[in-house]
Amino acid sequence: MAALKKLGILLSGRGSNFEAIADSIAAGRLAAEIAIVISNRADAPGLESAKRRGLKALLIPSKGRTREEHDEEVVAALKGAQVDLVCLAGYMRLLSPEFVRAFPNRIVNIHPSLLPAFPGMEAQKQALEYGVKITGCTVHFVDEHLDHGPIILQKTVPVLEGEDVHALSARILEQEHLAYSEAIELVLSGEVEVQERRVVRKSARLESR
Repeated sequence: MAALKKLGILLSGRGSNFEAIADSIAAGRLAAEIAIVISNRADAPGLESAKRRGLKALLIPSKGRTREEHDEEVVAALKGAQVDLVCLAGYMRLLSPEFVRAFPNRIVNIHPSLLPAFPGMEAQKQALEYGVKITGCTVHFVDEHLDHGPIILQKTVPVLEGEDVHALSARILEQEHLAYSEAIELVLSGEVEVQERRVVRKSARLESR
């Protein structure tokens, strides 16, 4: 039996997407293991959650350090844990180019909008203010730019008449929890590859020949 692929989780807050990934693994829906959970914040609830689950949980503070210094230590910890894929789960830091180069097409992130629409903070609020009728979430590979890398998977969420940002955020989050595990499974399967900005399924490429 092949060894399970190893995930490294980075988080800065409550880590609800980390919880969803861990629950998917526990339920047998995702064939992987979480090798390490790292936070840059000591008060991140996700770090305590990882400890309660018996996972290796590591605090690497970012405050008062350069991005390069901090990222170098995080990269060393991830490589020490021999992770196959790095998953950002509410990690509120832009990765340095050196970090991205250390794990080419092996870092994924989830964002609460249909990228390239509404990158950055408060994407749900941006969507409401713009007046879109459909929004959602995006799982994408990470590059040096904010919410920019090639898109792996998206799920749509209709914007309901009169709803506020909290209600919309909650409904998007439900889809995030489904989308992230699906995208991780796709990437770990080796079924997808990146061609310039496009993430394509190898089987689809072969069928088109």
